[in-house]
Amino acid sequence: MRFARFTLDGSSRCGLVDGTDVRPFPARISTLEAYLELPPAERSALATEAGRPLESIQLAAPVHPHKNVFCVGRNYLGHAEEIARARGTALSLPKVPTFFTKAPTAIAAPGATLRLSSAVSQSYDWEAELAVVIAQRCRDVPESAALGVVFGYTCLNDVTARDLQRDHGQWFKGKSLDDSCPIGPWIVSADELGDPQALDIGLRLDGETKQASNTSQMIFNVAQIIASLSRGMTLEPGDVIATGTPDGVGFARTPPEFLYDGARMEVEIAKIGVLRNTVALT
Repeated sequence: MRFARFTLDGSSRCGLVDGTDVRPFPARISTLEAYLELPPAERSALATEAGRPLESIQLAAPVHPHKNVFCVGRNYLGHAEEIARARGTALSLPKVPTFFTKAPTAIAAPGATLRLSSAVSQSYDWEAELAVVIAQRCRDVPESAALGVVFGYTCLNDVTARDLQRDHGQWFKGKSLDDSCPIGPWIVSADELGDPQALDIGLRLDGETKQASNTSQMIFNVAQIIASLSRGMTLEPGDVIATGTPDGVGFARTPPEFLYDGARMEVEIAKIGVLRNTVALT
């Protein structure tokens, strides 16, 4: 199943992606949370309207723009290594997942133009990430059961203002600016995607490959991340967990590279699809 949110006839709707069409759910099911609140039997029997061509609708972020966005820092070995090289420090791997958040107001739609202020930052960077979407309210989830609380997976681009990240001495501000968290294009259900640790993941900038890796290279896998994050803390349906980015980010390159006006980014993850966004520096 591929779950999408979109604008249809001026209203926010959601439904299923079926090939090149979208089949809308009844209008009362307009968010992922409303869908997840249905009993499983009712959910599986939910009727859909006639299909509409994908090209005729405007996709929205598949999660509600007020949900939590939890993130994991330095969760690929290659990324940890490139950070150490860029900083001229010894490689130090985290012993537990390093969590931070992006503000919900940072969420942006697939296909959206990301309006980033050049007065706020001169060093916007890209980070392709596999995002996990939580299916149910849960806490203290054991690692052995963690994948069972996942609704599905999608693409996320953790756009980061590196100068703010450096100047503020922490990650929240530099990663929470408006339009810095595009998500999409849809959510692929956990049963359809299968093993989340066997997915090619990458990012292209104006067609040039900048990141190319596989989720098998995560330091902490999805189950470990969920178990650690949920320990003593409640997760809600529709919450998003971004699982880290592979190597190939801009600030660690020689010389460093950053986003520019008109830049076209494509995050691609196997079995999910491509998240496309264009940058507008304002």
